Amino acid sequence: MATKIRLQRHGKKGKPFYYIVVADARAPRDGRFIERLGSYNPNTNPATIDINFDKTLDWVNSGAQPTDTCRAILSYKGVLYKKHLQGGLKKGALTEEQVEAKFQEWLDHKDGKITGKKTSLVSAKDEARKAALAAEAIKKEEKAAAIAAKNAPVAEEVEATAEEDAATETEAESAE
Repeated sequence: MATKIRLQRHGKKGKPFYYIVVADARAPRDGRFIERLGSYNPNTNPATIDINFDKTLDWVNSGAQPTDTCRAILSYKGVLYKKHLQGGLKKGALTEEQVEAKFQEWLDHKDGKITGKKTSLVSAKDEARKAALAAEAIKKEEKAAAIAAKNAPVAEEVEATAEEDAATETEAESAE
């Protein structure tokens, strides 16, 4: 029986959520499966992947073929790299200690990249929030200045009315 490691879609329209399953290649996408290996949520940033590493490695070693998307997910989590290192162990090119050391080094590097991406996303979000607040403050000041200018009497009108008042006063005095 040909087995595939593939995604099984769940969730609502526009908000997909996937289970990573092992299924017979002839079974429908959301139909019968042999074993559930984990889940994949692309709605978060970065995407959330929860996978049972040992079961998945056993299935890959026993010949289950991942689909293209699952291959990318398994590569991201290190399952395919671990299989590659175990192949080198079987051929005698590596020892068990070397395999574990290389895999641990790869995991540390990968965790560093993920942490860096998360921190850069958080800092970018904070910078965007600060820029939005600054733009809002400037806009608020401009509105306040416009309202003050609208409510304040125009200086020319004040001077003109003062001159007219002075002229009428002098005419009134001269008429008396």
